[in-house]
Amino acid sequence: MELNIITPDQSVFNGTATSVTVPGCAGSFEILKDHAPIISTLEDGNVIIRSHNKAVETIRIKGGVVEVLNNKITVLAEGVIADEN
Repeated sequence: MELNIITPDQSVFNGTATSVTVPGCAGSFEILKDHAPIISTLEDGNVIIRSHNKAVETIRIKGGVVEVLNNKITVLAEGVIADEN
Protein backbone atom coordinates (compact mmCIF):
# COMPACT_ATOMS: atom_id res chain seq x y z
CA MET A 1 0.00 0.00 0.00
CA GLU A 2 1.12 3.55 -0.58
CA LEU A 3 1.24 5.79 2.51
CA ASN A 4 1.58 9.55 2.64
CA ILE A 5 1.67 11.49 5.91
CA ILE A 6 1.63 15.24 5.48
CA THR A 7 1.25 18.30 7.69
CA PRO A 8 0.59 21.90 6.64
CA ASP A 9 4.37 22.44 6.81
CA GLN A 10 5.93 19.30 5.36
CA SER A 11 5.72 15.82 3.96
CA VAL A 12 6.55 13.54 6.89
CA PHE A 13 6.41 10.10 5.25
CA ASN A 14 6.00 8.91 1.67
CA GLY A 15 6.46 5.21 1.00
CA THR A 16 4.95 1.75 1.10
CA ALA A 17 3.61 -0.27 4.02
CA THR A 18 2.03 -3.67 4.66
CA SER A 19 -0.11 -2.30 7.51
CA VAL A 20 -0.75 1.03 9.18
CA THR A 21 -2.31 1.62 12.60
CA VAL A 22 -3.81 5.07 13.21
CA PRO A 23 -5.25 6.75 16.35
CA GLY A 24 -8.92 7.08 15.41
CA CYS A 25 -11.24 9.19 17.58
CA ALA A 26 -13.19 6.03 18.57
CA GLY A 27 -9.96 4.07 19.12
CA SER A 28 -6.96 2.95 17.11
CA PHE A 29 -7.55 0.87 14.01
CA GLU A 30 -5.38 -1.01 11.55
CA ILE A 31 -5.44 -0.59 7.79
CA LEU A 32 -4.43 -3.58 5.67
CA LYS A 33 -4.30 -4.22 1.92
CA ASP A 34 -7.71 -3.88 0.20
CA HIS A 35 -9.25 -2.04 3.18
CA ALA A 36 -12.68 -0.59 2.47
CA PRO A 37 -12.68 3.10 1.51
CA ILE A 38 -12.86 5.27 4.62
CA ILE A 39 -12.40 8.81 5.85
CA SER A 40 -11.91 9.21 9.61
CA THR A 41 -10.82 11.88 12.06
CA LEU A 42 -7.72 11.19 14.13
CA GLU A 43 -6.65 12.09 17.65
CA ASP A 44 -3.16 12.81 18.94
CA GLY A 45 -1.23 9.56 18.98
CA ASN A 46 0.98 7.11 17.15
CA VAL A 47 0.82 6.14 13.50
CA ILE A 48 2.50 2.72 13.39
CA ILE A 49 3.89 1.75 9.98
CA ARG A 50 4.88 -1.84 9.23
CA SER A 51 6.81 -2.57 6.05
CA HIS A 52 7.61 -5.65 3.94
CA ASN A 53 10.95 -6.23 5.66
CA LYS A 54 9.24 -6.44 9.10
CA ALA A 55 10.55 -2.98 10.07
CA VAL A 56 8.27 -0.90 12.29
CA GLU A 57 8.30 2.90 12.31
CA THR A 58 6.24 5.07 14.65
CA ILE A 59 5.32 8.70 13.99
CA ARG A 60 3.47 10.70 16.67
CA ILE A 61 0.87 13.02 15.16
CA LYS A 62 -1.25 15.81 16.56
CA GLY A 63 -4.75 15.04 15.30
CA GLY A 64 -5.92 15.10 11.72
CA VAL A 65 -7.78 13.04 9.13
CA VAL A 66 -7.05 9.77 7.33
CA GLU A 67 -8.39 8.74 3.92
CA VAL A 68 -8.09 5.21 2.53
CA LEU A 69 -8.95 4.59 -1.13
CA ASN A 70 -7.67 1.91 -3.53
CA ASN A 71 -4.73 0.87 -1.31
CA LYS A 72 -3.59 4.49 -0.96
CA ILE A 73 -3.55 5.91 2.57
CA THR A 74 -3.31 9.65 3.12
CA VAL A 75 -2.88 11.03 6.64
CA LEU A 76 -3.41 14.79 6.87
CA ALA A 77 -1.99 15.58 10.31
CA GLU A 78 -2.23 18.90 12.13
CA GLY A 79 1.39 18.41 13.16
CA VAL A 80 4.03 15.96 14.30
CA ILE A 81 4.94 15.57 17.97
CA ALA A 82 8.72 15.44 18.47
CA ASP A 83 10.29 12.57 20.39
CA GLU A 84 11.11 13.43 23.99
CA ASN A 85 14.53 11.73 24.05
